[in-house]
Order: sequence, then structure tokens, then C-alpha cells
Amino acid sequence: MKTIITIGRQFGSGGKEVGIRVAKELGIPFYDKEILREAARKSGLCERILENFDERPKSLLYSIAMDSYMFSLPGAGAGESLEQQVYLATFNTIRQIAEQGPCVIIGRCADYALASDPNHLSLFIHAPLEDRIRRVAKRQSLTPEKARALILKTDKRRASYYEYYSSQRWGAVDSYDCCLNSSFLGLGGTVELIRAMVEHKEHPVPSPTEEDPTGK
Repeated sequence: MKTIITIGRQFGSGGKEVGIRVAKELGIPFYDKEILREAARKSGLCERILENFDERPKSLLYSIAMDSYMFSLPGAGAGESLEQQVYLATFNTIRQIAEQGPCVIIGRCADYALASDPNHLSLFIHAPLEDRIRRVAKRQSLTPEKARALILKTDKRRASYYEYYSSQRWGAVDSYDCCLNSSFLGLGGTVELIRAMVEHKEHPVPSPTEEDPTGK
């Protein structure tokens, strides 16, 4: 197997759970927060700093408050802000992880980092807002109103981060190989569909027109 699966996801869509289950069933590594730990180890950045900037849009006030940390970083360039340092460390770590073999990577513009990799399959998991509200409210013991507010805030943050660094639209069908509604087939069915997509990518079946241009 060669396929590297990247998953963008709306908050509360079950995208992370889908990714975990896909990785387990395919017997390949799963990366989420593990990316931050690896990026910290390789870059010399404090892991807490990476967590603070994780999938977050640029914040002028926060950058000003934190950029003094940049001057203590080994090899930090004069024109590189702390946010740039964090993004580049994450970007490089994602590419290094992909070089090690098939895996599932969640979020962090991983699809953009691996756009030129022929083994890459980019997915986006979404679901109706009401379904996501129910899932988040139950998971985090929140009222529906608070769950809704958290969902909208998190999605806005993820979209801003993705669109700033990738120059593509977060969640748009033309930004990914496939967008999947996890409520349509359920999480289990979504996992099975992704497995079928991986199988097809690994062992493509030519269509009749590809085998014989005349269709005969």
C-alpha cells in the first residue's frame, strides 16, 4: 500500500474518528497531535508554542506578544515571524511523515503540503449542522446553544488558517479529491467508502473506453 490519506473536517463531523478507524482497519499510522510533537522535536520550537498556533489564523496581537520568542530559535531568519516558523515546521514535518509511507493525517493543510504527491488522497468530512450540534453537545456535555457556538467558532478558525496558507477554499469541493457527508452513510459507512476509494487508487480498474477507444 502506498496511499497517504489527508482529512480536513468540519468540527463535530466525526472526521477524526473516521480517520482513526480508517488507519486502524488499513493497518497504517494515524497522525493528529503527534505532528506537533514531531515538529517540536525537529525544529527546536516549544511544543506549547505549536499547540497555541495549531490550525489558528494569524493574530496580530498574539504575534506581537510571542514574536520575541523567535529570536532564541536556532536558525530563525530575520524576516520569519513565529507564526511562519510554526507553519513551516508543521509543513516540513507533514512531508517527512509522508515520505515514511502510507498513513492518515488530520487537518493542518496536509492536503496542500502533499498536493504534488501522486500517492496522496485528499478528503474533507462534513455533516449537517444539527447532527454536529448533537454530537458535540453529547461528547462535551454542552447545551445545544453552546455546542453550536463552539462549532461555528472552530470552523471559522480552521477555515481562516487553511485559506491563509493554502490560498484555497476550506471545505470547497474543488479543493479536495472528495468531500464526504458523514451523516449520509454514518461513520462506519464513511470508513468503508474511504477504504473502497483507497483500493481503487491502489488498483485502478480501467474503464471500457480506456481498454478500447472504440468501446467494442
